[in-house]
Amino acid sequence: MKERLFGNTGIRVSEIGLGCWQLGGDWGEVSDETANRILETSLRSGVNFLDTADVYGGGRSESIIGSFLKSRKETIFTATKIGRESSLYPDHYSLQGLRAGVTRSLKRLQTEALDLLQLHCIPEPVMADGEIFDWLRILQKEGLIRHFGASVESMQEAMLCMQQEGIASLQIIFNIFRQKPVDTLFAAAREKHVGLIVRLPLASGLLAGKFSPSTRFSSSDHRFYNRDGQAFNVGETFAGLPFEKGLAIVEKLRPLVPKPMSMAQMAVRWILDFDAVSVVIPGASRPDQAAANAAVSEMPPLSGELHDAIRQLYETDVKLEIRGPY
Repeated sequence: MKERLFGNTGIRVSEIGLGCWQLGGDWGEVSDETANRILETSLRSGVNFLDTADVYGGGRSESIIGSFLKSRKETIFTATKIGRESSLYPDHYSLQGLRAGVTRSLKRLQTEALDLLQLHCIPEPVMADGEIFDWLRILQKEGLIRHFGASVESMQEAMLCMQQEGIASLQIIFNIFRQKPVDTLFAAAREKHVGLIVRLPLASGLLAGKFSPSTRFSSSDHRFYNRDGQAFNVGETFAGLPFEKGLAIVEKLRPLVPKPMSMAQMAVRWILDFDAVSVVIPGASRPDQAAANAAVSEMPPLSGELHDAIRQLYETDVKLEIRGPY
């Protein structure tokens, strides 16, 4: 597993991490046993970066990670997020509220300080006001958090956060279907030494190439209940593309996949080919998926011709179809 410098922290992290949203049960049921096997497989594969949030499964994801890591000797960088819990979102943010949320996350993760606390897709006016970042600095001085960052929906939000002194990272949606960050964010992130965490690299599984029009998702899966943005930003589900449109574009991508890669591995490798990216956090609902994701780190970069073809497909077939903040 190759490692990359994580922004301005001086810490090196595995370039493939593990997104842990699914451990909360929001992608369908995942048992505690399966969750632990996914985490075990990831660590054995060289992963040392985990990303979770206080609202994933109402804290279940954090609790599973905390229990799993309690007896481990490896040095694991765990990033969590705060700001979408009902006591804060959308307009009840305060230093006291953030501190209370951090205290709950510390308890679930069974640690004395959070490696990275990220604002979790909070309203843009709150970001623009900036006071919430002062509160993060206070929590940092108190020793409750080591570093802070923000998870954002749009490039406008990303650039707002980039202006904040001391910000360590930004978490963004970036994949073959969502290429806007290449032109709007990457140069600034490199210049300011801000780490970029890439979520939804497979566009909620579309870019694994295994779905069909007959695919059905459980009622607890956001790909069922948020397909058109019924619960939260539509961009978090299938990258904001209508499901059927996404399936059609996947069929155009399929002939481009170089052997012996799978489509999912090509999609993750495409992201890693951009040096502004610090870590990619694909999720995994099975241990074998975690192993396959990690294996991409050792695969060679994609050819320039393939990058050109993927960019052209984005420009002609994808760009105008994306819904939600971007």
